[in-house]
Amino acid sequence: MTQRNNSSISLGLLILRVVLGVTFFMHGWQKLNEWTLAGTTESFTQMGVPAPELMAPVIMWLELIGGVLLIIGAATRIVGILFALDMLGAIALVHGSAGFFVANGGFEFVLLLGACALALALTGPGAYAVDALFGRRKAVRA
Repeated sequence: MTQRNNSSISLGLLILRVVLGVTFFMHGWQKLNEWTLAGTTESFTQMGVPAPELMAPVIMWLELIGGVLLIIGAATRIVGILFALDMLGAIALVHGSAGFFVANGGFEFVLLLGACALALALTGPGAYAVDALFGRRKAVRA
């Protein structure tokens, strides 16, 4: 693969990481500040999420911290897997029964978020990421 292709791929992954990271961060911020943890827990209870007292803070902090980690490109593969599982749970527990379209409460948005997160888990963060800096250092030592 040429240097130009590698740069284009890394730029594409950077754009994907930042947009996905901001989206998840904002959803975590909403759970913490707008809905509050108590409100998020109550919402999870009403939606039938198992162990809502545990899952509400876990998901809130995952979205906040994981969003930041994606933006900077740190622990990208791990965060990608966790977000993909988060969105799989959202589809299975909440949005799947409402059909596809988000306007009806459906799973289209969470499917897109989960697919993007899984893509990052599979590809990694690209060259413009904290993960890549540590990968280069390991390669130089070896």
